[in-house]
Amino acid sequence: MKLFLKGERCHSEKCAIEKRNFAPGQHGKDKKTKIVGYGLQLREKQKARRYYRVLEGQFRNLFEKAVNQKGITGETMLAMLERRLDNVVYRMGLGTSRAQSRQLVRHGHFNVNGRKVNIPSYTVKPGDTVEARENSRNNPTILGARDATAHAPSPAWLEVDRDALRARVLQQPKREELVQIQLNEQLIVELYSK
Repeated sequence: MKLFLKGERCHSEKCAIEKRNFAPGQHGKDKKTKIVGYGLQLREKQKARRYYRVLEGQFRNLFEKAVNQKGITGETMLAMLERRLDNVVYRMGLGTSRAQSRQLVRHGHFNVNGRKVNIPSYTVKPGDTVEARENSRNNPTILGARDATAHAPSPAWLEVDRDALRARVLQQPKREELVQIQLNEQLIVELYSK
């Protein structure tokens, strides 16, 4: 499945999924196996982990936090993943991919509520303001990503000002606004609930 992990490359003909969408090896095209049960649950978890670029330990901890909160566990977990700082920078359009956004955050290019934050897993809350730092406003990577993603709409839970390189978190993300790929979070909950 195409997860759009390579930024702009995934929107062009150079995308590896478009070229070769079968298993590697000599007999990759011949295999027609049906995945059921545990395999299906594992595939959904791996899809979510790779989409948000989260390690297994971090993903497990997010699930544990989501279990302890009110509401539907799967939707709560996806909302927590969506509110990570690296993902918010990506949603602002200041990174062409989540990997690039993560690197920009790690290098200290962003402030949250006026304070420098260089932790990609930092969770923003409604009312928080995320902006590029003063000395990073002319960074060619940030400006190039802003121009490359100018056509992409920002989600409804973020108020984005692309010219000022700033965004404000308006509310918790809703399930309909969350993931751009097909993802069944209930299978992830079932996998971790065993």
